[in-house]
Amino acid sequence: MIRKAVGAIVFQKNKFLLVHKTKVNTLEGKRTVKGEWDFVKGGVEKSDKDLSDAIVRELHEETGSTKYEIVKVFDEKISFDFPKDVKVKIGYDKQETTMFLVEFFGDVHALIPNDHEISDVTLIEKNKVVDILTHQDTKEFFIKHLKI
Repeated sequence: MIRKAVGAIVFQKNKFLLVHKTKVNTLEGKRTVKGEWDFVKGGVEKSDKDLSDAIVRELHEETGSTKYEIVKVFDEKISFDFPKDVKVKIGYDKQETTMFLVEFFGDVHALIPNDHEISDVTLIEKNKVVDILTHQDTKEFFIKHLKI
């Protein structure tokens, strides 16, 4: 079975929005992590009408803002298989994350996460994003689709 998720590559002019996550939702509950920089991402919930609704909800949860406009939905997804022990615990074999390109129209200094798993939200210069992102599959997606 496949767990559906969404993610957003959020930009404002030539900068990109990253969030610092200190807790990760593992389906069996949140666990504390050392900290990882990522794009806004999260699982699709039953209450979401569609994937666009899911990413708008995630953006609001992780940044506290609704000042976004979806520019594009990428055809390619970020996919990975869960380790065997995790598969047994959560009931999913793999995860597929549908990625969106989203423009931010607000003030980055006004961003306050509604979700306690996020410790920081920042805008980063395009040429520094890959150096800061934690996950290799996300780095590769960004390089491929944003022509870095």
